[in-house]
Amino acid sequence: MWYRWAADAVVVVHFAFVLFVVLGGLLVLRWPRLAWVHVPIAIYGALIEFAGFICPLTPLEQWLRHRGGEAGYTGGFVEHHIVALIYPAGLTRPIQIGLGLFVLVLNGIVYGVLIRRRAAR
Repeated sequence: MWYRWAADAVVVVHFAFVLFVVLGGLLVLRWPRLAWVHVPIAIYGALIEFAGFICPLTPLEQWLRHRGGEAGYTGGFVEHHIVALIYPAGLTRPIQIGLGLFVLVLNGIVYGVLIRRRAAR
């Protein structure tokens, strides 16, 4: 039972990480010093999508599920939990690249606004 709860906790942390990768730039508009944390995390998140590798939290979750007597799943966290919510079909390479580009463009816009604000001061 403990393993199942731990696996669910990993999913929550993983989802929060993904949200921070995608939307953390918006928090930087309010708290600019957060950029020191967000920029490397956003780059890492985009690289995961571009390179097509699996975040270390995914195997941890799968291991915990197996230890808890649940069947694991194939693929990565994004494919299993997030894409399953957004897209009815499985994660494809073009979707991964699109997700990576979305992260870069969205955060590029946010950081552009932040830089303009600083320059205007």
